[in-house]
Amino acid sequence: MDKKIVLTRPFSLERQSDEDTNPKAPNIFRRILSLFKNVRPGSDVSCFKLPPEFNMPKSELQCYAECVYSTALDILSNLNGGNTPLNRLINVVAWTISTVRPFWVGVAPYNPTLGETHHVSKGTLNVLLEQVSHHPPVSALHATDSKENIEIIWCNSTSPKFTGTSVEVRVHGIRQLKLHNHGETYEMNSPDLLLRIFPVPGVDWVGNVTIRCIETGLVAELSYHSQSFFGFGTNRRLVKGKIFDSLSKKILYKIEGHWDSTVTVKNTENAEVRVIYDAKQVISGLQPPIVKDPESVWATETAHVWSELSEAILNKEWEKAEEAKKSIEERQRELRRERESKGENWVPKHFTVSYSKEKGWNCSPIEKWVPNAPIISL
Repeated sequence: MDKKIVLTRPFSLERQSDEDTNPKAPNIFRRILSLFKNVRPGSDVSCFKLPPEFNMPKSELQCYAECVYSTALDILSNLNGGNTPLNRLINVVAWTISTVRPFWVGVAPYNPTLGETHHVSKGTLNVLLEQVSHHPPVSALHATDSKENIEIIWCNSTSPKFTGTSVEVRVHGIRQLKLHNHGETYEMNSPDLLLRIFPVPGVDWVGNVTIRCIETGLVAELSYHSQSFFGFGTNRRLVKGKIFDSLSKKILYKIEGHWDSTVTVKNTENAEVRVIYDAKQVISGLQPPIVKDPESVWATETAHVWSELSEAILNKEWEKAEEAKKSIEERQRELRRERESKGENWVPKHFTVSYSKEKGWNCSPIEKWVPNAPIISL
């Protein structure tokens, strides 16, 4: 029996088509508030269960992966192109900004199931994700490019809190980008996600990001700004920052722009300004991945695990969607009860995972290289 696999378009600058997004229900934000009527401001809502009407047809695992493999311009291969450590850091800043994508308003991705995976290739870049913890939710990512000799390791843990007028999603975890040809490792964090309900509905990436090259001591600091409380002003999707030497504290470049438009760097010595990132070139016209080898798709693949639910959402078959979601949730409860009855602890297949109060979650890939995937990003 063939595996059912449903893959939808990645987040891109263009407005999503009706076929690719969940149609808005009438009075959707009034209904969202009704969902939270018994939730106190400040409460953690990571275990909050949304009706399918408020889900987009993909899981959070796929959302993370798209930020790495889905680009219209091969910006990753540019990382090795810088002829100095400073130029390479500037390229890394541009790539980091490219991982920030527009989010759909009024709908949320599925919470990944324990052990769920997403495995996709684009050219010589192979990307593998695994949900290594369910409570709390922790997602691990490993990507390798054999041609460019580049490696990416992420360990993401989210903690959403309801404030009364919005949901603030803190994204914890260190992300690493390794340029093995240059012996350089860049460590960075992620901005947070702000989902506003009132007074003006919207979604923004907010907060501070630090990108640090361990070997050179060069550092970039980025600050993502939300639009004003009432949705006006020029700060919408604004990003500002600087690049400096951590030893001398000398500021070398200033960074400014909008992550959904263009971002520039200004040389502090000669005032030269140049564009380092153009969102239209990088995250426009993105297409859904295709399945090249259905037989090789794992049973844990997110596009297979959620296929019945995603198909029902796309077809607006809400009763079927409700049944599909309940079926997945009940199956997860059964598996948990089986493990508990046997005294077994679940162990990730592709990562070793540890946690400490000082450093948080750490996810180390078991294999050095990610293998080719049966799903291909165009």
